[in-house]
Amino acid sequence: MASHIVGYPRMGPKRELKFALESFWDKKSSAEDLQKVAADLRSSIWKQMADAGIKYIPSNTFSYYDQMLDATSMLGAVPPRYGWNGGEIGFDTYFSMARGNASVPAMEMTKWFDTNYHFIVPELGPEVNFSYASHKAVDEYKEAKALGVDTVPVLIGPVSYLLLSKPAKGVEKTFSLLSLLPKILPIYKEVISELKAAGASWIQFDEPTIVLDLDSHKLEAFSAAYADLESTLSGLNVLIETYFADLTAEAYKTLIGLKGVTAYGFDLVRGTQTLDLIKSNFPQGKYLFAGVVDGRNIWANDLASSLSTLQQLEAVVGKDKLVVSTSCSLLHTAVDLVNETKLDTEIKSWLAFAAQKVVEVNALAKALAGQKDEAAFSANDAAQASRKSSPRVTNEAVQKAAAALKGSDHRRATEVSARLDAQQKKLQLPILPTTTIGSFPQTLQLRRVRREFKANKISEDDYIKAIKEEIKKVVDLQEELDIDVLVHGEPERNDMVEYFGEQLSGFAFTVNGWVQSYGSRCVKPPIIYGDVSRPKPMTVFWSSAAQSMTQRPMKGMLTGPVTILNWSFVRNDQPRSETCYQIAMAIKDEVEDLEKADINIIQIDEAALREGLPLRKSEHAFYLKWAVHSFRITNCGVQDTTQIHTHMCYSNFNDIIHSIIDMDADVITIENSRSDEKLLSVFREGVKYGAGIGPGVYDIHSPRIPSTEEIADRINKMLAVLETNILWVNPDCGLKTRKYAEVKPALNNMVTAAKLLRTQLASAK
Repeated sequence: MASHIVGYPRMGPKRELKFALESFWDKKSSAEDLQKVAADLRSSIWKQMADAGIKYIPSNTFSYYDQMLDATSMLGAVPPRYGWNGGEIGFDTYFSMARGNASVPAMEMTKWFDTNYHFIVPELGPEVNFSYASHKAVDEYKEAKALGVDTVPVLIGPVSYLLLSKPAKGVEKTFSLLSLLPKILPIYKEVISELKAAGASWIQFDEPTIVLDLDSHKLEAFSAAYADLESTLSGLNVLIETYFADLTAEAYKTLIGLKGVTAYGFDLVRGTQTLDLIKSNFPQGKYLFAGVVDGRNIWANDLASSLSTLQQLEAVVGKDKLVVSTSCSLLHTAVDLVNETKLDTEIKSWLAFAAQKVVEVNALAKALAGQKDEAAFSANDAAQASRKSSPRVTNEAVQKAAAALKGSDHRRATEVSARLDAQQKKLQLPILPTTTIGSFPQTLQLRRVRREFKANKISEDDYIKAIKEEIKKVVDLQEELDIDVLVHGEPERNDMVEYFGEQLSGFAFTVNGWVQSYGSRCVKPPIIYGDVSRPKPMTVFWSSAAQSMTQRPMKGMLTGPVTILNWSFVRNDQPRSETCYQIAMAIKDEVEDLEKADINIIQIDEAALREGLPLRKSEHAFYLKWAVHSFRITNCGVQDTTQIHTHMCYSNFNDIIHSIIDMDADVITIENSRSDEKLLSVFREGVKYGAGIGPGVYDIHSPRIPSTEEIADRINKMLAVLETNILWVNPDCGLKTRKYAEVKPALNNMVTAAKLLRTQLASAK
C-alpha cells in the first residue's frame, strides 16, 4: 500500500516559523531558539505523515527561507559580495543572500513557475567555485531517522537548478548555465554518498523544469546529468519528480530514458495529457508516483474519480509499482482545516488543506490495495454532490452579465496620448512626478485596532476615528516629503486581495489558511466558491476621506480582477476566465463610483498578471487575451480626465510587454530595481511605450535605505531609454512590510533625487 507526499508547508499550522524568523531577524531571540522551533515543526510533520500511514515521507523540504537558496548553499554558490570565506554556511550568510544586509543588496527573487511562491535566483558564472557548503539534506535525513522515521531526502535536481539560475552581474547574458553541470555534479555525488552512508534507500530529485518548453539541447542535459550520477546512485531507489504541467512527448521520452532512475512522479491534476503518454508507453519495472491529489488548491479530492484514474494506471504499470501521491508539494496550499473554526460547515465539507490531503492520499492508497474506507468515500461523495447543487454557488444574473461581455473588447474611446494631455491639464503635475505604490507601514498598533474591531472590542465609530487618524498621518507625511501624487496608505486593509474578497459575494475566508509567499511572508488566499458580485461600494468612503485631507491628487486603490483571481484559491468547476470576468464587472462598478466621488487617479493593481501565465507558450495567447480583456473591462467607462494606473511586481515582463501595452492603462508602475533593470532592456530594444511608466527606483523588500545618488543614477538609466514626459518616480512596491524608520529616509532620498533631476533637465534645455 504505497503513498507519497512531494513536500509539505514549512511555516507551521499557526505560522510558528514566521514568528520565530522575524524574532531572530529583530535580534529578539537566538539562533538556538529559531533552530528549536524549526526542529519541532519538522518532527511534528514527519510524525503526522507516519501516523497517517504515508510510506514515502519527504525530508529536506523544510527551509528557513527557500529551497533554491538551500541548494545554492549546498553547492557553495555564494555571490562574492557576501564575503563568505568557505566552511559550512551559517545564518549570517544565508539570510544576507535572502534579504540583503546593511552594505549589500539581496539576491533577486522571482516567481516559482506559475505559483505565488518566490524563490531566490542563483547568480552563476564561469568563475564560481562550487563546494559542498551546507549539509542540511543529510542532517535532516539523520534527524528524522533518529525520530524513527525513514524519509526520502529531496534535492532540487541539478538540471532544474541551473535552468532556474541566471548569469551573475558582469557575466555575459549568453553564458550557458548548463555548461556548469560538470562543476556541480561532483557536489551532488558527495551529498548522495553521504545520504547512502546514513542509510537512505530512496532519494527524490525535483526536476520541474522538464515540463517547460525545452529545446533538445536542454533535454539532453537531463540525460547527461543522470548518466554521470548513475554509478553514485547505484543501490538507491531514485525518484524524479515533475510538477505543474504536462510533459511534451519529447520530454517524456527523455525522462523515462534517464539512467539509474527507479521512479517517475507526475502532476496528473494540471498534467492530464501526461496520462495518455503513460498509458501508451511506461517503462516496465519502474514505479509511477501518480499525483492525483491537488497540491495547489484547497478543494477536497473527488476520491471516486481519482480511484478510477488510479485503477486505469494500475492496469498499465502493475499493482506493486503504483504509488499514490500529491500533484506537487503541498507548500502551495494551506496547512490544516482543523484550525478553521469560523468557516461554515457546508463550505468546510468541500475543502481539504495539506493535513487533509495527506489523509486523502492514504485513503486512495488503501482503496487501491482493497482496503477501501466506505464511510470516508461516501462522505466524500456527499460533499461533492452538495457543492454541485448548492444555491450559494450560482447567481444567474451574474452568469448572464458575464456571458454578455464577450461581444466587445472594452477599450476606452480615446487614444492614450490624448488622454494623458487631458489628465495633465487637470492634474498639473511636474515632470518626473513622484508617488508610492499604495500601502504604508502597518504598525503593531494599527494591526491591533483592526483586530479589536473584528472581535467587536471597539465600536465602529472608534475604529473609523482611528483609521482616519492613521490616514491623516500618512497624508501629512507625504505632504511633508513633497510627494506629488498621494495614497491613503491602506490602513484599513489586511491584504490587497482579502480586503476586496471580504466585500464581494462568492468568497469565503479562513482564519489560519496561510500560504508562504517568500521567506517569512505569508498570504491568506480567499476561497472563491461561487459567482462573484459587488453588493455595495468597497473603498469610496476611505478614498473620499483621504482626498478631503489634501489639495494634491489622491489615488483610489483597487486590486485588479486578474490578481484577485491569481491570488485566491479559485473554484475548479468552471473556467478561470469566467470567474475573472465576474470579478472584473464588480471592480468596474467600484471604479465608476470612485470617479463619481471625484477621485481623479485610480490605481488598479495587476501585480499577479504575469504569474497566471501558463507554463507552455502555446497557451499564452489565450490566457493573455482574457486577462488583459478583464483589466480593460474595469475602466472602459471612465472619462478621459480620469487617470488609470496599474502596478505590477516581481516578474520578467519582457516577453509580455505587448500585452501590457494592450491593457491601455494611462500609467504603469512596475518592479524593476531588484532585477537589475532587466525591464529597461525592452525599451532599449526599441519597444515604443507611449503611456506613463514608473519603473521602481528602489527595492522595498530589503531594509536597506538607498542614497539620493543611487536613486538619481537609476532614474538617469531610465531617462536614457524613456521619454522624460512619461517617466514617474516611485518605489518598487507597497511599503506595508517596512518600518517608518526605513520608509521616511528612503522616500526623502527618492523625492530629492527626482527634484535634482528636474533641475538638471530644466538647465539643460
